[in-house]
Amino acid sequence: MAPLYQQITQYILDEIRSGRLVSGDRVPSEKELAEKFNVSRITSKKALETLVQVNVVERARGRGSFVSRDLPDLSHLGMQSAERTQVTTIPHDQRMIGIMIPDFADAYGVSLLRAVESRCAEHQHFLITKITHGKRDQEEQAIQALVELGVEGIIVFPVHGEYYNATLLRLVLGNFPTVIVDRYLKGILAQSVYTDNERAGLELTRYLLDQGHEQIAFISTPPENTSTIEDRLRGFTQAYAERQQPVKPGSTLLTLFSTLPGSFSAKNVETDRNTIREFILAHPEITAFVACEYNIALIVRQAILSLGKRIPEDYAIACFDHPNNEFGEILFTHIQQNETLMGETAVDLLIDQIAGKQGPTHQIIDFQLMEGASTPKRR
Repeated sequence: MAPLYQQITQYILDEIRSGRLVSGDRVPSEKELAEKFNVSRITSKKALETLVQVNVVERARGRGSFVSRDLPDLSHLGMQSAERTQVTTIPHDQRMIGIMIPDFADAYGVSLLRAVESRCAEHQHFLITKITHGKRDQEEQAIQALVELGVEGIIVFPVHGEYYNATLLRLVLGNFPTVIVDRYLKGILAQSVYTDNERAGLELTRYLLDQGHEQIAFISTPPENTSTIEDRLRGFTQAYAERQQPVKPGSTLLTLFSTLPGSFSAKNVETDRNTIREFILAHPEITAFVACEYNIALIVRQAILSLGKRIPEDYAIACFDHPNNEFGEILFTHIQQNETLMGETAVDLLIDQIAGKQGPTHQIIDFQLMEGASTPKRR
């Protein structure tokens, strides 16, 4: 079956060929076509734009769309008759929702994806998943592919380091049902579901300060244009400000890259491990680390052990997220995000958007601080 927007263009072409629509007649609007075929406005808009490009339809600002007065030869456009294609509406139990995610792992992403799929099933929607591998061009292609497939809405886990993907912006500004998960877009009124990462960073750093660590390092991939990391770093700084202590120069290492989607390889991990080793040797006053994610915490741990040091006796490590481990000891003290609630909330907000309801722009999900073997236990 052809993509939904092509089915709509074929319908209009057949209306013209049959004489039911003639030059100068008004063509159904985006809204009317969306309702008729049970699709999104962005799909019906794409159908009309396709017909404008081939001079079958012309638009009049403020009046609508009309069959062109100077029609081209229609014999080479699409199929000759509606009998050769099938234009159907989508039954409610066959509607689709799309999700785009850079990647996922046991530490973070798997539970979120499971929750989204389960909630979609409850709402009688199919879920189509696109992995973008952290690349902007693949994110743009994924959006276009999902729209052409006829999804009713899209949940977006943006790629690292870029907010303003032009295709994503057009999606949001065009009022296509869209929900951002894990972070928010600065200056853009898109519905977002995420953890209060600033407060999480504050509590994690405060926990280490309360244990007597005076010099703590924040270890991360580059935070620029990634609200999750920016907020965690802000919380780290705020914990020191509470105690009227400035964050000393050299307390942050923000140049790691091996954990970014598409960069995870043994060679890159070794490069980051050596960078952390050099950082530790250059800053002997540091006794604890806040790692922005679980895999970075693992690399910090490797670097410490390679120097012949012990955890938690010589160094403490805390991080964000951690694989579930119901049968063994938790390796790192960490912030546990509620991925299940995040995923369920994202789907609920998206379904409301599809139904024409508008909920809160920012939906903040609570978290838990979980103690692990990488820090001394609280007394």
